Amino acid sequence: MLSPVQYGVGARFTLSVYADDYVDVILGALGAADASGLEIDTGDVSTFIGGDERRILTYLREVIAHAASTGKHLSAQILLSRGCPGELQCELPAGVAAIGGDAVELEPTGIRARAHWSLYPLLDGGHDAEHMDGIEQGIEFARNNGTYSGSDHFATRLDGDLAAVLATVASGWLLVGRDVQHVTTHVTISINSPTLIDD
Repeated sequence: MLSPVQYGVGARFTLSVYADDYVDVILGALGAADASGLEIDTGDVSTFIGGDERRILTYLREVIAHAASTGKHLSAQILLSRGCPGELQCELPAGVAAIGGDAVELEPTGIRARAHWSLYPLLDGGHDAEHMDGIEQGIEFARNNGTYSGSDHFATRLDGDLAAVLATVASGWLLVGRDVQHVTTHVTISINSPTLIDD
């Protein structure tokens, strides 16, 4: 069995806080989260997080929830990737089949999040099926768990507890990964927006 590092599992993450004390909010959130077992590398644009899928998601949940607990308007941009083409340290042997996973569950936060989510099965693992099959599977998962809130241009809208939104994003990513070796997913999450409009 390949390790998460060998399989190229990781995330790119940017937290933006729309307040004058954004540095304190971001550093406080990063300091409050448990980063054990993860590789964290922060650059001038974003932070790389490497490790097991569920540890990555738990870490992201903790960072974002801590920042959101300040009541400040914030957004989080998250890119999750697995299957490793282009990874700097990927050691994926030729001919490795897709390695997927089960749906993820995260402890609720009590924090409402809205998001735009996109899922990309990149079909580089030899899978012949129409790529929309995997995307529709992910959207159906969101419908079933109650986070689906509609479709916008190039994205699916999600709405619910921050933990449920993150779990939807990760579960679609992992479930599609059962059939497709390289899968990426992107989500933009908005919390505490002053312009929140209830549907």
